[in-house]
Amino acid sequence: MSNDEEVDAILLNVEKDHSNSFNAVLGATIAVCIVFLFISAYFGEYVSSNVAESNASESSYVKLEDRYLKDYVTDGEFGYVIDEGPYSLLETDNEYGSTHYFVEYELPASEGGAATDPNDVPRISLAVWLPTAVNEGIKVPVIAESGPYFQEPSVQTDSIEVPGSWLGTMIIDQILPHGYAFAQISVTGTGQSNHCMDLMGTAEQLGNDAAVRWLAEQNWSNGNVGLIGKSYDGSTPWQAAMFGSEHDYLKTIVPISGLIGVKELMWRNGSAEARAPIMHNGVYGSYGLDGDEEDHQNMCPDYVIGPGTGVSAYLLGSEIFGDYWAERYFLDRVIDNYQGSVYLIQGMHDWNVDPHMAVPTINMLKDAGIEAKGLFGQWDHDYPDRPQQLYDRSDLGGRGGEAFPEMIRFDWMQDLYEWFEYYLQERGEKPGLWIEIQDNLGDWRVEKNLYPPADSTEWTASLGSELALIGGSLTILPDATSGPVWETEPLTQTLRVAGTPRLHVDVSTATVGGQLYALLEDCYDGTCIHVGHAIMDLRYHAGGNDLQTWVPLFDTINAKMEFMPLDAVIEEGHTIRVSLASTGEDYLPASTSSIVTIQEGASSTLQLDTIEENPSERFYFTPPVCTHELCLSV
Repeated sequence: MSNDEEVDAILLNVEKDHSNSFNAVLGATIAVCIVFLFISAYFGEYVSSNVAESNASESSYVKLEDRYLKDYVTDGEFGYVIDEGPYSLLETDNEYGSTHYFVEYELPASEGGAATDPNDVPRISLAVWLPTAVNEGIKVPVIAESGPYFQEPSVQTDSIEVPGSWLGTMIIDQILPHGYAFAQISVTGTGQSNHCMDLMGTAEQLGNDAAVRWLAEQNWSNGNVGLIGKSYDGSTPWQAAMFGSEHDYLKTIVPISGLIGVKELMWRNGSAEARAPIMHNGVYGSYGLDGDEEDHQNMCPDYVIGPGTGVSAYLLGSEIFGDYWAERYFLDRVIDNYQGSVYLIQGMHDWNVDPHMAVPTINMLKDAGIEAKGLFGQWDHDYPDRPQQLYDRSDLGGRGGEAFPEMIRFDWMQDLYEWFEYYLQERGEKPGLWIEIQDNLGDWRVEKNLYPPADSTEWTASLGSELALIGGSLTILPDATSGPVWETEPLTQTLRVAGTPRLHVDVSTATVGGQLYALLEDCYDGTCIHVGHAIMDLRYHAGGNDLQTWVPLFDTINAKMEFMPLDAVIEEGHTIRVSLASTGEDYLPASTSSIVTIQEGASSTLQLDTIEENPSERFYFTPPVCTHELCLSV
């Protein structure tokens, strides 16, 4: 019962019990006065703060299923919050309204670089934007983005003091006026941050934590910090969340297509992407070299061994030298230590940061008691609310095009605002901790608890039986072109596939090695579209991270392949096609190339997790309808 309800109940009882006598009325009046004095003394501050909070977050909040009825801006280049905030950007000495700072922190001597430079100390470069609320003595939370791209002219910006056009500008224009600060942070070895470009290693992790702590401790800060970003900038929030309860100023993270681990980005079931061996110095190493007197700091230990570690992982199939990859795996420490919340955003057609970064990560977070929400749409490596980018990177044929323009979430910026209101301002309604998932044909639904959902049913088809061989040879040469193709009869009912399909296939090999690439397609009337794909280095045929061995030519092994997570509808009357080759898409050929022979039978099966339209577990909804010219042209 609320305070107002308690008062009403007391007044009602007084009214019922009073008599016409003066004493009864006087007694009742005194009782009521005492009650009001009691409430004023003990609950006045509580009531006042609730009124203030109610006014501050006064609800533009709309139920998810009703958002399509709300007057969102749906014809622009990105989403907007519904209401303008009461504050403006605080002016500073530059035209961008920002202030630049260096944050000094400690690094262990084993990190080399600035940690052992007698003429320097480790420091992180960051820029801050403040609302005019701080002039009124109001303490504000901080939304921050940390990454390697600030003040890297060849990539994004000339100065960290310029807000990033990809995210920072929108947060400053739309969310900062509601009483938030915004910050941009350069990770170690990039921009004006010294030390080496450590590619998500210990030095970078400690630098991110130091920057977040500094933001929380400023006299204008309310002590609550949230980290947000996409891609590399979506990986740094996971790093900061590893530090856990001793660093509880990090209240929420919003990773958008970010990494739970570096090796997980570039290897899948032991197989390597084309960029995997060169990721450290070949892709990001140059960011630490800008011709200044600090370039010598870039020769820190991990910078030196990074390229060799990538090449050795490709050639040898595992981490032989040291703990380079273990140092750069974040999720286990987040699960063990983090006390905040996670708003996890992922493109189900992201070919840069694959969706296995989010699925089943979202379930692992929930199982650990971490408050988490998921937003998984059929876009590529993008933000959810950008029509031009989503249009440019969504192709028909099962590459996201069938879900455009329904994939565009013009309610996303408002959704972010509501998330930050609850977790950083500690006011407003608690967001729904569910998963919003879009299938490959464009329909959005809510999975209320987990994704993959717990109520799925396994659909199975055997190679050589339900999946009949329609082409190719059962012997796969390491030439990336040869291989068998199987297909089902037309389906007698529609299948709704959710999660991570499996292909378990019996094989024999000519040597201890070889690789399989699997393509899953939906076919109808002579046309097939991509549904999913899987890759496996057969040295990892049992699944997991442990190398396996067997006797070539004599032993049969069962390769337990996992497809990338997907959400797809395969309609009644369509067929399912499975193809195998030695490699595909952007993966390297196996470093241990081998002839692989497939064996059909009961232990060679395709396994799909299917769901029903169950109102108790999920419901379908329509987002605000896009009226951008690109949407109208489709």
